[in-house]
Amino acid sequence: MTRYRLQYAPPADLALDSMGAALRSRFDTGMRTWLVPDPYGYGSVPIGTDDDRREATVSGVVIRYYVSRGVSTVTVVRVVYV
Repeated sequence: MTRYRLQYAPPADLALDSMGAALRSRFDTGMRTWLVPDPYGYGSVPIGTDDDRREATVSGVVIRYYVSRGVSTVTVVRVVYV
């Protein structure tokens, strides 16, 4: 299985910067453990008809992301948490 590289778009980065330390730690662990190894699994769903545009919940945080298979990269574009 291909290991994907993880990156965050600027709006997602801003949301991460405002997260509390405990939630951020759980979120980072969840991303590394579950989503990055298998971005098409872990309960994620495609958004619309594009299988590479996806949404998932990781450690209670809803994310939207794109999978770039050609360069093995997951780009998180939106992070929503309460």
